[in-house]
Amino acid sequence: MAGMTIRRRAMLAGVAAIGAAPARAQAPWAPTRPLRLVVPFAPGGLTDILARALAEQLQPRLGQSVIVENRAGAGGNLAAEAVARAEPDGHTLLVATQGIIAINTALFRRLPYDPDADFTPLAFMARQPNLLVANPGLRGRARSLR
Repeated sequence: MAGMTIRRRAMLAGVAAIGAAPARAQAPWAPTRPLRLVVPFAPGGLTDILARALAEQLQPRLGQSVIVENRAGAGGNLAAEAVARAEPDGHTLLVATQGIIAINTALFRRLPYDPDADFTPLAFMARQPNLLVANPGLRGRARSLR
């Protein structure tokens, strides 16, 4: 995170296909109090596991505590809204998924946050393939679903 511009609020792209924003020349950022990683899902899922692994790695490197805070609900919108409303000082990070940044804009009429204006991508954490499966008995009926 050193050398990264914190434009508004920061977001870690966890389980999403979002690249990191280019670093700009500036003084390195250093935390002055504990860092919060806000996870938009309940404890125990992939996003939570990734956030906890990241927190474990960041703590000794930053010299600050890193707290993982789970805020499940509304398809991730509760967590995204909390981070969007947080002080834009780089101490509150959203562990975002593609749903929160891209899909929810199509699913919800109004979001309590603007994915483009409220967040700055910092790092790509993981890639998760998705697979759609169905019962083989559906084979003859699949055309009616198109």
